Amino acid sequence: MRRAWVYLAALLLVSCGEHRGADYAEWDVAALQDAMHRGELSSTDLTRYYLARIDALDRDGPALRAVIEVNPDALQIAEDLDRERQTSGPRGPLHGIPVLLKANIDTGDRMVTSAGSLALSGHRPPDDAFLVARLREAGAVILGKTNLSEWANFRSSFSSSGWSSLGGQTRNPYDTARTPCGSSSGSAVAVAAGMTVLAVGTETDGSVICPAGINGIVGIKPTLGLVSGDGIIPIAHSQDTAGPMARNVRDAAVLLNVLAANDPREPASDARSGSITDYTAHLSADSLAGKRIGVLRTHSGAGKDPRIDSIVEKSIGILRSGGATIVDPVEIDTTGAGDAEYEVLLYEFKADLNEYLRASGADAGSLREIIDFNDAHADSVMPIFGQDIFIEAESKGPLTDEAYQAALADSKRIMREGIDSALREHELDALIAPSNGPAWMIDHINGDNFSVGSSSFAAISGYAAVTVPAGFIAGMPIGLSFIGGAFSEKQLIEIAYAFEQASAARIPPELSPAAGVPSQ
Repeated sequence: MRRAWVYLAALLLVSCGEHRGADYAEWDVAALQDAMHRGELSSTDLTRYYLARIDALDRDGPALRAVIEVNPDALQIAEDLDRERQTSGPRGPLHGIPVLLKANIDTGDRMVTSAGSLALSGHRPPDDAFLVARLREAGAVILGKTNLSEWANFRSSFSSSGWSSLGGQTRNPYDTARTPCGSSSGSAVAVAAGMTVLAVGTETDGSVICPAGINGIVGIKPTLGLVSGDGIIPIAHSQDTAGPMARNVRDAAVLLNVLAANDPREPASDARSGSITDYTAHLSADSLAGKRIGVLRTHSGAGKDPRIDSIVEKSIGILRSGGATIVDPVEIDTTGAGDAEYEVLLYEFKADLNEYLRASGADAGSLREIIDFNDAHADSVMPIFGQDIFIEAESKGPLTDEAYQAALADSKRIMREGIDSALREHELDALIAPSNGPAWMIDHINGDNFSVGSSSFAAISGYAAVTVPAGFIAGMPIGLSFIGGAFSEKQLIEIAYAFEQASAARIPPELSPAAGVPSQ
């Protein structure tokens, strides 16, 4: 009973008084900026609102555990930006807008960059990741760090998405007994539950797309090299990328405009165009007219759930009604790509993590030292799953090994040739497939129970994908992914925006202090 009263009191604080009765949980960036422009809202008030909502929903109430740490300097940053707005005007669309970062992204401030691991619980890197510096330059308020599947879900074959030894178990706001998916669990849940308007996640394979889809929000997985990987705790440089997470396509595109900046230190950026694209410039409800869209029928779990098939069929009808030509089916042979991908990830994780730890000055200087730390603190670090993937990765040799080189070449060739040939043969503008199945029950004994997914197409190839809410199964969100070739973000975002406007599929979660939370 006391917890319910604390929750209700916090909600009253954030919905009245100094906030003039407004509830900003579902407001988008444009509405927030408009209110700031009119003097009806300040960045300081908005930051206070989100901090209070984090207290109400993340620490109390349903105890979503999406936020691993709030920025102790957030209010001061917001106050400084409010003064700047008054004296010289806003820097741009993100001026004064709070943004949450996944806890594997470096900030050169008082916050920790931990990947959710107790082994890095005191790790404060010397400077910002490149993308964080971009956000600060754009006037964003770095609100805090989000919880994640520990080590971006690359520690154990029996992991529970959204669980970390530092942050506990993140929970789905649509049903707290169910998974938030991962590894960008906290980023997705915080956006879905209105604890922020924008968040940054990271993806190696599905870590933006799956949690965005399962929590009913928009996620963009950019082409490898579009967003700098500098200052992000890695899994694998040949697939890792940060990406925007938001409640609608336009907001995600606004965030991508800031993140997608050329970093001369980023080797993968050599493939990108030198020009900077405005991903919000041509968003229109009419963008489906004349587009050719292929329906992928070879995704993971294809044909196993008629309820998902029904949502896909409804989505196809919406696309057709908007003027798109549908090519169905489109099949891509990905045989061998998954096994080759896993080999690549094992090799690159050891090499890339060791380099990150060395360069960032972390107390744990290598994967071997982290394995040893976990063994020494097994009761707190490994109470529900172990580190078999860590041990397998540690056994790998250098990136000059023939096994690694062959696996890298095979995984890229299989997936890129499959996607490129399908787009070319059918003259397609995009491919579609379900992003996820309905969220499964959190299971700390057996681990995750993935059913349906399509993230591997864009992940292994290094190409672009956007997931948008498409429907619900028993109250749990299902996303639809739009997949394209290299640096196809602009076209995918425009198609996804038009679909979003026509489908209006997103329904916010109903959060209350009575929401049940199973004991840890």
